[in-house]
Amino acid sequence: MTDKRNIYKPIRAKLTDVIDESPLIKTFVLIPEEEFSFRTGQFIELSVDGIGEAPFTPSSSPLVTDTLEVTVMKTGYVTEYMHNLKPGVYMGIRGPYGRGYPVDNFLGKEVLILGGGCGLAPIRSLLYALEDVKDNLERVILCYGSKTPADCIYKPLFNRLNNTSKFETYRTVDKPDEGWNESVGLVTNLLSKIDIDLKNSIAVVCGPPIMMKFGTIRLLEMGYKDDEIYLSMEKNMSCGLGKCGHCMMGEYFVCKDGPVFVYSEIKDRPEIWQ
Repeated sequence: MTDKRNIYKPIRAKLTDVIDESPLIKTFVLIPEEEFSFRTGQFIELSVDGIGEAPFTPSSSPLVTDTLEVTVMKTGYVTEYMHNLKPGVYMGIRGPYGRGYPVDNFLGKEVLILGGGCGLAPIRSLLYALEDVKDNLERVILCYGSKTPADCIYKPLFNRLNNTSKFETYRTVDKPDEGWNESVGLVTNLLSKIDIDLKNSIAVVCGPPIMMKFGTIRLLEMGYKDDEIYLSMEKNMSCGLGKCGHCMMGEYFVCKDGPVFVYSEIKDRPEIWQ
């Protein structure tokens, strides 16, 4: 049976909770009025009537279909308006769009994840998916960096993962406070703390473009091959359907062909880190 749903029309979703993650980042808990599911790594367009919409990768588990969590950093007019919303209002969800993480390709391997800032949002969704198949994984290592301890989001997640078999996490900040007792410096510095079986490993990178650039360079220096590094790209995605051209990267539309790419697919594109 053909899906007759209007792909341009948002699904109404009720905002049931707003969680403060950091001074600039909040997580919105939504209950869609219609059945909604996604594959980890795919993105949606989240909208407010009369204000606008913006692309986000869900931060909740793809295994949970009755609620959806979206983590939003305040960066402009639409996101600032969203940050002032209270539970009880309705928002719109378009999607899901694009290509997510190929979790089946990770089975039997060590998974090294390098994240920074709000890039931990799609990574959290991936971690939930990996927890579900952890018996078929060798190991999952998360290295995460933020500007300050206050900017580190999902703090309870790290405690839980460090008490979950096959998972280990490492954090670093640029500017520590008096209570910080973990690493200080660039997130790539954390890679020297871990021992990886490069013959049986893949890497995932998600974060600000400058962090992704130097994170990928460091992974290549470690010995990862071009087709063993997965990147979650952030471009100016708008329509979500490869029609408007805002997110073009060479011959690719990030909204349709990504946002998850293997580095070997896009490494020769000069605009990859822009």
